[in-house]
Amino acid sequence: MDPMTQSTQISSSQGIDGQNSAAAAKDSKPSVIDLIHWRDPKKSGVVFGLSMLLLLSLAAFSFISVASYLLLALLCVTITFRIYKSVVQAVQKSNDGHPFKALMEKDVSIPPETFRKHVDKSLTYINRALKQLSRLFLVEDLVDSLKLAVVMWLMTYVGAVFNGITVLILGDILLFAIPPIYEKNKTQIDQYIDVARTQVNSTMAKLQEKLPGTMKRSKTE
Repeated sequence: MDPMTQSTQISSSQGIDGQNSAAAAKDSKPSVIDLIHWRDPKKSGVVFGLSMLLLLSLAAFSFISVASYLLLALLCVTITFRIYKSVVQAVQKSNDGHPFKALMEKDVSIPPETFRKHVDKSLTYINRALKQLSRLFLVEDLVDSLKLAVVMWLMTYVGAVFNGITVLILGDILLFAIPPIYEKNKTQIDQYIDVARTQVNSTMAKLQEKLPGTMKRSKTE
């Protein structure tokens, strides 16, 4: 076989292997969708338990206290491990060096390209949200603004019954409970959603017909 051809085949094989390895590594990372759908019960259980523990801690203590306790616990673990390894090295008369040397040598800085990428992505969502809020509060479409008013009115009752942390705790529970329930009863739930959507659209259409002509939603939009 021609040496040039053989070299090309080897390079192509290495490139394909590298792409496959990268794809496998990417697939091995648990995504948010996999976590809330309990694809891996152990990982989902750990994430759910830790998030609930954090929210319950914030409900009982201030954010500063919770953050201080967490950092203090982490510092106690690292100091204890550092002293333990030093004692073991002294007893065994070994010279293994700092136990966290591998971690200390890792580059933890954020590359400027990565930072700019996330900032640009966040800016896109922020501008989209600002445009939507401007459209709603300046009553570009009366029906959409009325929808927002109804939602805000309902939220006043929610705020009177629950505080922010309680809402977050309920949201965390629903986030991990609804997806698996929906997957098991997808057909029935979709039927109810379609019925509800039809009723809402019918009500909105009737309301729109009763509005003055200048306030109706433009058919061309």
